[in-house]
This record gives sequence, structure tokens and C-alpha cells, in this order.
Amino acid sequence: MADKTADLAGPGISTYEEVEKILPNDYEPILAPLDRMKALFEIKKYIEENLSKELNLQMVQVPLIVDKDSGVNDYLDRDGSRTPVDFPCGLGLKKRIEAQVVQAATKWKRMALKQFGCKVGEGICTDMKAVRKDYFLDHDHSSYVDQWDWEKVIRPEDRNLDTLKDTVRKLWKVILGAGLRAEEMFPQLKGKYPDFPEELKFIHAEEILDMYPDLPRKQRETEIIKKYPAVFIIGIGWTLKDGYPHEMRAADYDDWVTETKSDSGETMHGLNGDILVWNPVTKRRHELTSMGIRVTKELLKVQLEMTGQLDFLEMPYHQAILNDEIPLSIGGGIGQSRTYMYLLRTAHLGEVSVTIWPKQLKDICSKRKIHVLE
Repeated sequence: MADKTADLAGPGISTYEEVEKILPNDYEPILAPLDRMKALFEIKKYIEENLSKELNLQMVQVPLIVDKDSGVNDYLDRDGSRTPVDFPCGLGLKKRIEAQVVQAATKWKRMALKQFGCKVGEGICTDMKAVRKDYFLDHDHSSYVDQWDWEKVIRPEDRNLDTLKDTVRKLWKVILGAGLRAEEMFPQLKGKYPDFPEELKFIHAEEILDMYPDLPRKQRETEIIKKYPAVFIIGIGWTLKDGYPHEMRAADYDDWVTETKSDSGETMHGLNGDILVWNPVTKRRHELTSMGIRVTKELLKVQLEMTGQLDFLEMPYHQAILNDEIPLSIGGGIGQSRTYMYLLRTAHLGEVSVTIWPKQLKDICSKRKIHVLE
């Protein structure tokens, strides 16, 4: 049996020998760098406008740095393997502010719903920039992260799979529309690769395990995406019947414990999930977004107890949930560069974003006509 613990957390391929094996040998960029930027900003404009329309969101400002003691930074996984950048700030203060660069705005957004006075059915969307220093840097993971982080107020009765699926379908409609808009601008994007799939396949993480019981998570995802080129995997974080979660997921935002039913009537868990697609350029799984219905105060305590993190309850963010000071919500983060990479048919994140890459990786890419922006 393959090792199932190796890919529960810590994204990336993990060695450059493996990266060299998986990058395409026959790659030809479809768009020149400047045309790629023209298409990219049209996609950005389209998604921000249409996501706001479909989900009734307002674009708002978002922090790059937060107070370390606030509890609003995203720790991404529950094992503490990916830590934020810490630094003191506030020249002249007797005690400088202990600040952190955000890793994502997941928790901040729920607090911000109250700050911006959002009512039921209203929400916010952000153009979020972050630093994740503990990523392995490969073709689709970078230390610089850009996301459309969004959040929307819901009612208690909206906390169900129907709400989740309806929201996912609207989100996919926007991503698909952005891809078609880019193809209108640059028709050469069409033809070389299959059309973008119009429909998403909804499937529970527990159902995928039943289909591929001996495979670790990423291999299970790869196999299911070969069958269905766009999927939404439901229920990420709950411990499955093999003793492992599909993937480590933080315990203090998404709800991954609520019991639900699959289409076949089986008991499942979780009101969250990820959109993954088959990337025909890299011929690999490609994650675009994570999202979910957020925890109630009761479920916050349950999930933190399950992960051994009850001490988090003393932090201001967690106290706000416990004291009903912030609303129930649904939200997620759509990877911007990941989306550009998929829709513009590039082989590397560095073709659609500017950040730092190790020389070893740049040399591997250069041999394959993959030229990253610097």
C-alpha cells in the first residue's frame, strides 16, 4: 500500500528530480508574455465583476498583515507545518506590535462581514495577496499567493449541501465564463487542448476512498479527475474509514464534521470542499479553489477538540464566534494565478505571476521552453 501520510499536508511535489520528470517536454507557450498579461487582466476583471454579481458580493480592501495575537491568520493545516512570517512593527512604541504576514484571509473575512455591516445574502470579495514561506516551490506552488478570498452571510437553515452545491455551480459558471472571454480575445487559445468542461462532478471524499482504497490522496484525486475533468470533492478534513482525513484542513473555519447524505443515501461528513480540474498542459491534477460553510460555535469546539487545539478558543477570533458576535457564513478562496494558469494554458505559475524561484527550478523550466517572469 502506498504511503497515505506523505501528502496529507505540505503541498508540492517535494523534490526537483520529480519536478523534472513531470514537466511537459513538448510545451509551446500559446501567448507571448505581453498578450498573456492582456488576457490575464481581462480574466481578473471578468471574475471580480461576475463573482460579485452571482454571489451578491462587494469588493473590499483586505489586510496584508495582521496582529499575531488576534487569531485571524490562516494556519492552513492543523499540524503546524506551515507557519506565517512574523515581525515586530511600530517604530517608537514601548512594546512593538507583533505582526504576521497573512497566509490567507479566511478568518479575517468572517470578522469583516460584521465590520462592513453585511446582511443575510450579502458578502465581500477581496483581491488577497499573501506569503506562504513553507511551500515547496514547483510548477504550481509559490511562496507568493494571490486569491479572490470571499465570504457571504447565510442563515442557520442554509447550512446544508444544497447551499454549498448551488454556490459552487455559480462559482464554476464564472470561472468558465472567464475562460471563454479569454478565448474570444485570443482565439489561438482554442483548439490545441480540450474545451473547458461545462459541468462539475460532485463527489464525497469518502466515495473516492471507496473507489481507490489503497491510494493516497493525491493519487485518488488524479484518478477521479481522469474520469471527470472537473470535480468538487466534498468533505475534506473528516477522518475517513482508512483512518486518515482526505487532507489536513484547519479546524476553525470550514465545517468538516456535519453529517450529510450522499446521492446513494450513505452517511457522509462535511459541508466544505475543493474544485479540482484536469490540466491538459501539465497532465496533472490542478486545484483552483477551497471553500465551505463555516463552523458554528458548537462545531468550532468539536473540531478544535478533535485536533487538540482547544487553546485557540482564547483568541479574539474564536471568542467572536463563541459569543455570536460574527455571522454564520459560507466562503472560500480562488487561486488567482492557479486560475490564470489553467485558463491561459500555461505550464507554470511563473508564466502568470512574478515571484522568486530557485535556480534549479528555472534551469529545468528553461530546457522545456517554460520561461518564468522575474
